[in-house]
Parts: sequence; structure tokens; C-alpha cells
Amino acid sequence: MRVIGTALRATTIAALLLAVACVAQTFSVTSAVAAVVNRIDVTGNERVEDETVRAYMTVQPRRAYSDQDVDDSLRALYATGLFSDVAINKRGAVLVVSVTENALIYKVSFEGNDKYDDKMLLTQVKSKPRSVLSRAKVEADTQLLLELYRRKGRYRATVEPKIIKLAQNRVNLVFEINEGDKTGVARINFIGNHAFSDSRLRDVIKTRESGLLSFIRSTDSYDPSRLESDQEALREYYLRHGYADFRIISAVADLDRERNTFFVTFTVEEGEQYTIGEVNVQSSLASVGPEELASAVRTDPGDTYDSREVDKTLEDIVLEVSERGYAFAEVNPRGERDYENHTINITYHVDEGPRVYIERIDIRGNTRTRDYVIRRELDFAEGDAFNRVLINKAKRRLKNLGFFKDVAITTQRGSSADRVVIVVNVEEQATGELSFGAGYSSAEGVIGDVSITERNFLGRGQFVRAAVGGGESTRTYEFSFREPYFMGRRLSAGFDLYRRQYEETDYRSYEETTTGGNLTFGLPLNEEVQLNLTYSAYQRDFDVADELKDGCYMRKYNRGDPIPRSCDRNGDGKFDRNLDTDEASLAVKDAIGETFTSIIGYSLIYDTRDDIKRPRDGYYGKFQQEFAGVGGDVAFIRTTVEGRAYREIWADRGIVGMLKVKAGHIESLDDRLKLPDHFFLGGETIRGFGTKGIGPRDGMTRDALGGRYYIAGTAEATFPLPAVPSEIGLEGALFTDAGTLVDVDDSANFFRRVNVVGDNGDLRWAAGFGVIWHSPFGPIRADFAWPIVKSKWDETQVFRIGGGTQF
Repeated sequence: MRVIGTALRATTIAALLLAVACVAQTFSVTSAVAAVVNRIDVTGNERVEDETVRAYMTVQPRRAYSDQDVDDSLRALYATGLFSDVAINKRGAVLVVSVTENALIYKVSFEGNDKYDDKMLLTQVKSKPRSVLSRAKVEADTQLLLELYRRKGRYRATVEPKIIKLAQNRVNLVFEINEGDKTGVARINFIGNHAFSDSRLRDVIKTRESGLLSFIRSTDSYDPSRLESDQEALREYYLRHGYADFRIISAVADLDRERNTFFVTFTVEEGEQYTIGEVNVQSSLASVGPEELASAVRTDPGDTYDSREVDKTLEDIVLEVSERGYAFAEVNPRGERDYENHTINITYHVDEGPRVYIERIDIRGNTRTRDYVIRRELDFAEGDAFNRVLINKAKRRLKNLGFFKDVAITTQRGSSADRVVIVVNVEEQATGELSFGAGYSSAEGVIGDVSITERNFLGRGQFVRAAVGGGESTRTYEFSFREPYFMGRRLSAGFDLYRRQYEETDYRSYEETTTGGNLTFGLPLNEEVQLNLTYSAYQRDFDVADELKDGCYMRKYNRGDPIPRSCDRNGDGKFDRNLDTDEASLAVKDAIGETFTSIIGYSLIYDTRDDIKRPRDGYYGKFQQEFAGVGGDVAFIRTTVEGRAYREIWADRGIVGMLKVKAGHIESLDDRLKLPDHFFLGGETIRGFGTKGIGPRDGMTRDALGGRYYIAGTAEATFPLPAVPSEIGLEGALFTDAGTLVDVDDSANFFRRVNVVGDNGDLRWAAGFGVIWHSPFGPIRADFAWPIVKSKWDETQVFRIGGGTQF
């Protein structure tokens, strides 16, 4: 037993000794890690203060710290971007922080850049003069510049940063750029399309194939953001033409690095084309029944399904029920497909939606456009009821301004469940334009103009344009200003100032100078109808060249009348050789002098065209009346009307039909009309005839006298020219024009001596073909037309060209 006890004691003592050793070891390790220093010294710094360095450190004097604290301090100091090297060492009771400061950038410059100037590139990079050089920031700037050139379609661009050391730890940062060749789009292919050809779908999207005109446009390069917008354009196009099941399976851009070009492929699934079957409205609102909302429905049974008409119906119903006190109403369209008959039955469900209010509207991305310019396009404000339909309408309005490359409206949760924050993100684009125009008119000869236009003046959404133009026989000077929201209301206001000088030509036996201006006010009655009010005042100086008003007219005296002494000074019975033996009409000479005209007027415009420049679908109508006599020297009432209809006759082949009708009437409110106030009709309206080539005429002098009534119509079909690459932009046109001009105001006494001919109102009719070039500089058109029905007094003209360029 004694032995056992001795062994137990020995074991116990050994265990205690082992425990003490472990504690001692642990204490020793802890003491080594959790050290304390009396102060922290900073060395190597020149610009950065010692206290600034200490402020970033987690180690503090007279406080225990660990190795982890030292690592955290190192990371914090490196993260400032102020230092290229940092070391922390303990020397007795002092912790020494040795730093090597990053250099200070003295200048940032760019070499080899041509597509972007230095000023623009400097706004893109984060490295700025008088900032600290950071290699991480330089690498990021390099990638930013490469991405900028890729968006420009230059995927072979390279950017190499160079650092040039200067005295006092300063450097110059130089980005050496090799812009490389433009990376074009060799081919755009579509897979799965049957209803529309590849060529038609290429017209729908913005991306273009590289070709002869690549040097003057940028849309033939690959841009990821443009590819996304192209997909949306394809969806909208198919949904507008009844393909409700359309979807894009993929949109791929493959880069051929060897050829430096992209191959873009859209794979689509069209589905079937649907027409509209039954259309119903269901309402759960207590005081608004379905029959009261029927007038707001734009989708009619039997029509081809069109997503635009559905969207407009939603907007109209929402506005209708909002006016009846249901600010939170929701309208949800539900389509029931009949796959066998290819119809869609549409039911619009109107319900009382959740009571959600708009807490705040944030505008982002607008560096130039003022906030209020964006907010005024919104039909809602902070505190209003939230409605998704009005959000979509606002997005469409902002896009239509033309100020922004992209518009996105998103929502975020507000401070409570019934509050929402609306975020409007915009990406601005250039709105200014310096244009140089050049062209040729069969009537005026060579013409040209220079204009400066700004559609978003000072970011206020105002339109300003100044232009100077002229030709062989014309001089024009114009200045225009438009405020789209006059006095903070959706009322446009503006003015025009102009001076136009016309010299005598083969078709104009007089000189005319007009100086004046207009005041205009526009009130949109809805999305499609606008009322314009105008006031115009101008001074007209009308004169005839001396040789055309001297009475020496050969045709008159060839009938046997004696030649006056003023035309035969030598008395040989013949006209003097130095005389021009033509003469202006008495009606033309009657208008000689200065006339001041003061006019008030209004116009109603209806416009549903899908594109103002190249419409393929929709209607345009205008009714205008003008009253002269609010002061001034003349008094008349002038009424004009015009209507146009566009429709894709064969969408797959790009054939577009157009019907146009226009008419006018002017009536004097005092004694009679002066010649310049009459209507004139010619090749600009009925091709195949000369300028002012139709209607009443002086049978002796052949001067056009104009008329008080006219009517004209056109039927035309345009189509892409076969075997011509689409990127060239050439189209053909077949057309026929018809019309008449009648009833010159011959109430003046001198008309007893004027032989008025061609005033019988007979119909004129012509037909022909044309070639249209939609060049990057603007449309240029040449027409060949031949009169089918004409008067012997008319002046004809087979070929006519007009248009201009902007570059």
C-alpha cells in the first residue's frame, strides 16, 4: 500500500508540474503576441502627415496589439492608395512605420488618339492631374479606355500606360493608344423567320452591315447595348404585326479576330399571326360599368393584333377611371388564344388596385438635362397614386424627346409597405447639330444651307435653330425658337424670324423679298391630336425687272400693232437690238410694290405615323385656316387641308403604299387678291409638270396667274431596289399624281386686257417612277414623270430632282 501511495503522489506531482509548464508556455506565447509600444514613428513620408498615417492604423500606443492588428494596419494603409510600399517593425518600445509614397500625377495625356479628343478621354479616366498615382487605378483606366473604343467598334484597339518620372516624386501619366481598324459587322443573319425576310428585319434593327458607307456611319460596328435594343425592336415589330407568341431564342455576335469583323445571328421563333376575336371589358369598380369604358377600347374584332393598340387602350381606360375617382385602378389585359382559328379574345379587367403611393422620384444619369425637363413628362408626382400604366407611358414620352440614348424606369420599396420610390435612369446623347446642306432643285438650280440646331438648349428642352441658305436665284435667313412647356404647362410656344429673297428666273418673271416672322402656340389635345395657334406678319417687296415692264413685247407687236417709240429709238420699225422683247403680265406688274400682311390662324394636326422621316404605317391629317386683315394691307381667308395614309402593302418585301390628298381655297375679304396671295400648282405637287406649270395663265406672256381653288392627290408605292445592297439605302417608287388649279381672281379692271387661259378646272394627270437615296446625309430623290392628261397651256417637265445633304 505504501508503494501505491508513493506512486500516486509522484503521479500527482508530475501532473501538476506539467500543467504549470503548459500555463507558463501559454503565458509566454500570449505575451509575445499581445505586445505594447509607447509610441509610433512614421518614416519615409513627404506629403502625408504622420497623424494621417497613424489614423489608418489599428495599433495604438500603450495598448496591447497582436500580429493580426499589424496585418490589418498594413492592409488599411495600402488601401488608401497613397503608398507603394509599407513596412511595420518594432524597435524596443517604438513601432516604426516605414512608407514609400505613391508619386503625384503632374499631367495626364494621350497619344495616338484620333476618334476621341484628349478632353473627352480625360473625363473617362479616374486618374487625374494632382491626384496620387495608383497602379490599380491605372489598370482600371486602361480597361475603361479599351471598353470605350470597343463601343466605337474598334476591338483591335490597344492601350498601354507609360509613367514618366519627374522631380519631387511627380510623374506624367501617358496612355499610348493604338486605335486599330474599325471592327465592322460582316453579316447579320436571322434563323427561324418566315413571315419577314432577312432584308426586312435588317431594316427594323439599328445595327447595320459594313459596306460602302461605313466610313460615315457608326451603326455598322458591334455594340452590346445596341444589340439589346435591336432585340427589343424586333419584339415590338412582330407584336405590332400580330405575332403574339414571338420570342427571341438567342442573339449572338461572333468575332472573327483574323478578319476583324463580327457575324451577328438572331435566332427567333415567330409563332402564328393572330387577329382579334371578341373584345370585352370587365369592371369590379362600383360606379364604373364596362359599357362606360367601351369607348376607350381601340382593339376592334377582325383587326390584326397590335400590341400598341392594347397599350393605348390600357392608358385610355386608366385615365378614364382616374377621372371618375379611382386613382389606384389597375387594368390587366388577358388574351385567350384560339390556336385553331388564330384569333385572340381580349378581356380588359379593371380592378381596384392596392393603395400604393409614390414616396419619391429620383432622376439619375442626367448630367446636362435639367431635372424638371424630365419630371414634366411624367403624369404623376410625389404623393400621387402609383400606377404601372402611367410609368410605361412616361417611359415612351421620355424616349420620344430624342434627348436620351436609353431610358429605364424602375421601382424600389419605400419607407413603408404602401410607399414606393420611382427611379428614372437616363443615358444622355448629343442633341446639337451643325449641318451643311447641298443639293439640286430643278426649279432653283444648285442650293445649299448652313444651320446650327440644338434640340435641348442649355438642358432646358428648348429648340433653337439658325440657318443661312441660298442658291442661284434665292437667299434665305432663318432663326427659330421653341419652348415645349410654356409657363410650366404642356403648351408649346415659339417664334420664327426669316428673310427670303427670290430673283427672276425662267419660271418667275419677278423679284420678291419677304421679311417677317411667326408666333406659334401648340396645345396637345391628346397623344395624336394637336391644336396650333399662329400669328404671322411679313413685309413683301415685289418688283419686276425693268426690261419686263417697259412695254416692249414682241409677240404683241407681231400682230400688226405699231412699235412704240420707246422700243424703236432709231425709227426703223424694228425693236432695238439692246432690248429684251419679253414682258411681264399686267397681273404681275399690278403686284409691284411693298405690302404688309398680318395673319392669325389655327391648325388641327392628327398624326399616328410610326416614323416621321420614313413612315410605313399610320395616318397624318392637317386642317388649317388663316385670316389676313388684322391690320396690314390685304384681307383674305385661306383654308387648306391635307391627309396622308401609309400602309405596308407587302411587309416582307418592304413595299409601302401611300395615299395623299390635299386641297385649298382662298377668298378675298376686301377688293380682290393680289397675284402672290394666290395658290400655285406645279411639279412639286403633280410631277411631270414644271414649277407653277398648271392652272390659269396669261395667254400673251405665259406668266402663271395662280388660282383660288386647288385639289391634288397622289398614290405611290416605294420598294427596295432589287439586286442593290440594302446598306446603300436606295429605294424605287412608282406613283401617279392628279389635280387641278382654278379660278384666278380677275375682278380687277386690267384683266379686261389680259387673255386668261387654262382657267377651266380641267383635271391634270401624270404618272412615273422615282429613285430615292436615303443617304446618311439626308434623302435625295429623282423623279421621272410624264403627263397623261394636260392642257395645251401647261408647262411640262419630265425630270425633277430635289433633296439635300447634311454632313
